[in-house]
This record gives sequence, structure tokens and C-alpha cells, in this order.
Amino acid sequence: MQIIIFGATGMVGQGVLRECLVDAGIDRVVAIGRSPTGVRNSKLTEITHGDFTDYSPIEAQLTGFDACFFCLGVSSIGMSEERYRHLTYDLTLAAATALARLNPQMTFVYVTGAGTDSTEQGSRMWARIKGKTENDLLKLPFKAAYMFRPGAIQPLHGARSKTAWVQAVYAATWPLWPVLRRLSPQLVTSTEQIGRAMIHVARAGYPKKVLEMEDINSL
Repeated sequence: MQIIIFGATGMVGQGVLRECLVDAGIDRVVAIGRSPTGVRNSKLTEITHGDFTDYSPIEAQLTGFDACFFCLGVSSIGMSEERYRHLTYDLTLAAATALARLNPQMTFVYVTGAGTDSTEQGSRMWARIKGKTENDLLKLPFKAAYMFRPGAIQPLHGARSKTAWVQAVYAATWPLWPVLRRLSPQLVTSTEQIGRAMIHVARAGYPKKVLEMEDINSL
């Protein structure tokens, strides 16, 4: 398979990139971002792109792919609804729309979040916007699209959050994560598991379009 990854410098994206690079069935990985990942691997090509609303300058490099793993995302904390909608909905749909046109046989996998509101009517701003993003992605003419809704995520294999306070919390609670994963697999997953699950649905499909934590951990 040939894979495109968005958000490969974020914590989830780092984990997904790592699993793609160690998977023998994946021949090529293209990471699209504003900054380099710092990873060196013969499978990996990086495209530095500044405008995530317009992919026309790099369209020639975006064809022939089997799947896109979209791991780009931001926290809604301290952010206006307009700004969060732009960064979450507008940028995601811009990339997905371009890729659906260029790769109609592609599988698109989007990392959203536990508690996302599919009705788009709830009181939580982030959940409504994530819900609309999911709903509109599922309408695009991909071969298949899957929405991943992880909750608590344990970073493995050196994956780190780019947000300093979040990384500090992970570091402080590190000894608890293995226990939490054993006791509450429906609440906790890992960057490794998310990456493996994404590859699985891209390769073999899945009966559900929206995967909650238990679905992700079962793959």
C-alpha cells in the first residue's frame, strides 16, 4: 500500500507514522505538513506545504494512493468557535475533497475523538464541529471512510505531545498507563494500537464507519 499521512508531527501522527514504516505491506509513505518530522526512512517522503486550504500546487504528488490517515487536529481550549471550526472542519474537508477527486479508490481515515456529536446539535462546541466534520467526510466519494474516536491515548515508542502541559501530564502519569489499559480497555488505547487499527481498516475494511475505543482496540 501507499499511504498519505497528515499531522505526522503530532502525538497520534507520530505513532501512526511509526506503524506505517514498520509494516512490511506498506511500500511508501508521504507525510504532508508545515514542518519536517525529523524521521529518516527509505519509505518516507515529506512534502512541506503551507496552505492547507489549497492543494493545487502539489496535486501531481497526491495521486496513486491507497489510503490517507488524517491525524491533524487541535484542542478547542481557549479557542473561538469560528477559529476551531476553520482548523478542524475547513482544513480537513479541503484536504479530503482534493484527495477524493484525485484518488477515488482511496480509504480515508480521520482521527476525531470520543464524545463526538453526530447530531451536530449538542451543547459542546468541539463535539458539534467534530460531528459535522465526520458527517461530511462520510459523504465524499471515497472507496471507504472511517472515523476513529479514541479517548485516552498512551504515547508509545517515543511519541510526544507538542503541547508542553499535555506532555508533562503524560510523563507524570506514565506508570499508571499499563494498569489503566488492562483495567479499562474501553477507555484507553495507545498510539501503536491506533496506527495498527488504521492500517487494518485500510487493508481489510471494517463493518462500522465510526470506530469507538473498543473497536480500535479490537483490531
